[in-house]
Amino acid sequence: MPDILPKAMIFDWDNTLIDSWVTIHHALSVTFQEMGMVPWSLDEAKDRVRASARDSFPAIFGKNTEAATRIFYHTYEASHLDVLTPLNGAKELLDLARSRGIYLAVVSNKQGRILRKEVKHLGWDSLFSQLIGATDAPKDKPDPYVVELALKESGLSAGKDVWFVGDTDIDLICAHNALCYPVLLRPHPPAAGEFLGHAPSQHVSSCHELKELLL
Repeated sequence: MPDILPKAMIFDWDNTLIDSWVTIHHALSVTFQEMGMVPWSLDEAKDRVRASARDSFPAIFGKNTEAATRIFYHTYEASHLDVLTPLNGAKELLDLARSRGIYLAVVSNKQGRILRKEVKHLGWDSLFSQLIGATDAPKDKPDPYVVELALKESGLSAGKDVWFVGDTDIDLICAHNALCYPVLLRPHPPAAGEFLGHAPSQHVSSCHELKELLL
């Protein structure tokens, strides 16, 4: 149990509040095929997709990065809103947090304009004070400046009463870099030594469990 409840909660987006793995994996598969490469399996994609395309694609596609980025986003945007699915309990969690006066924001490595389109499509734009995506800042998550942007106009500074909630190591690294309270939200708990140097202070298995924690 945390020592103090949050004044602000900053959420990752994909696989923390919504499930868009089918669309992400499809767009990656098309991109790999167009680049003459063997596509990752869905499990491989879930294990490897962390950083923004701006940060990760150069290491994957090299001199073809610009073309690969174009193909990926064109493919992703063709269908992402059709299959956009909130995770169970996500909306109820956000509604409770808002009712408690908790400041809410999103920091994602999904391109900012696409993130905002998805949030608006779900009708959740009124729940969040800031929506920060890839390329909205000079550097993407886990750079701590994205947290500073997320807290803009909140009157709050990063600290233990600002919870950073996400499902991957890059979210925990960002939380530690920004001196926030790191919360891991995923079904299985961290394995021994999995997050050396950036361990979560709290693990919850679902949005429902995080909601109960706030209660």
